[in-house]
Amino acid sequence: MKTQTSVPTTKVARASQFVKAGVKVGGNYIKHYSKKLLDPELSKEELHRDNAADIYEALSELKGSALKMAQMLSMDRGLLPVAYTDKFTMAQYSAPPLSGPLVVKTFKTYFGKSPAQLFDKFDMEAVNAASIGQVHQAWKAGKKLAVKVQYPGVADAVSSDLKIAKPLAVRLLSLNERDIDRYMGEVESKLLEETDYELELKRSIEISEACAHIKDLVFPKYYPEFSSKRILTMDWLDGLHLKEFLATNPSQDVRDQIGQALWDFYDFQIHTLRQVHADPHPGNFLMRADGTMGVIDFGCVKVIPDFYYDNYFRLINPDTLDDAELTNQVFENLEFLTPTDSPKERVFFSDLFKEMTLMLAEPFAVDEFDFGDDAYFSKVYAFAEGLTNVPELKNSKVARGSQDGLYVNRTYYGLYAMLNELKAKVVTTRPEWLRPKKLAV
Repeated sequence: MKTQTSVPTTKVARASQFVKAGVKVGGNYIKHYSKKLLDPELSKEELHRDNAADIYEALSELKGSALKMAQMLSMDRGLLPVAYTDKFTMAQYSAPPLSGPLVVKTFKTYFGKSPAQLFDKFDMEAVNAASIGQVHQAWKAGKKLAVKVQYPGVADAVSSDLKIAKPLAVRLLSLNERDIDRYMGEVESKLLEETDYELELKRSIEISEACAHIKDLVFPKYYPEFSSKRILTMDWLDGLHLKEFLATNPSQDVRDQIGQALWDFYDFQIHTLRQVHADPHPGNFLMRADGTMGVIDFGCVKVIPDFYYDNYFRLINPDTLDDAELTNQVFENLEFLTPTDSPKERVFFSDLFKEMTLMLAEPFAVDEFDFGDDAYFSKVYAFAEGLTNVPELKNSKVARGSQDGLYVNRTYYGLYAMLNELKAKVVTTRPEWLRPKKLAV
């Protein structure tokens, strides 16, 4: 894979990359509609492939929050055409890596030493490269280590990148600009946290120790003495990312075993720790033939406020939706309904969010759920796609939904998507108060 010898770090240099991507996208549209004049039946598949390739090329050179946006979008299957999600999936662990001299420069900045001086052996060729940093293999005192090195300049560019990227996101996703503005603060704060490897080190140790009892999960040991604000060192874990793991054709029992471990991991974090590894994409999990799974990368952790937790999960219990007054109160608490809504709007949005809640809460309505049920996911994706064309949402004068919901929903969306790819049947453990009455009988 070709390496990068530099990363654009100034606002002007980074903005020019977004402009270049925008110009290429514009050119692709002109080319598409010129061809369509000759062939009215021409589909948009080639257009989507060209746009996805051009946008990914620009974002991958920028690294950081720009590439992270592609990574997040790759998880949201149904939100983008397949050409985009297929290409953007590369941002999960296959972005172009940085060259050796830039890696050495980072070590000298934070340790005053080169990697060769710190470790017994250090492989200058990155084994994985994603949105915020890349991973190298190293050895010390007979131990094989994973050393994550952050790309230079990404932390300083988060705020400006998001401002520059917003118009491209609005056009690409057909999103309401008010919705993007509402959640931008939450996204920015989380991206800034992800660039702080000292914070990630602290959270990694805390959460991995708290979850060490969960069956079939494996966590690495972390090394503060070889870590800094931009470098993070841990034990090397063997295993395969989801796509490569599925290519080995694992048995249904192994798929179910790993799926159960995933569900139990998130169930414990959310309901016991009240903070969650909010980045459930395949690049953060290493799956093994014996049904165990390594968990890495605690850069994105969402702390769930008590008020939001109480209301969100009250809504997840199907019994709540049987009580119209209670449901509307919870919708107000979660900011799905607002004080400025007309009676007609309250009815419309209440019905809309009830339908959405019932659909997303289906796994909680039974004791065991088959995430291999493609009909369920087709229904969810069709609903999500339909939302982009609902005029009442597109023209709404207010953004709906608590900012706290952005990463909680993203967590469940990513978890469901991984379980679907595994085709796993899972016992949907949860606190007793979330069990519907029909299951308690």
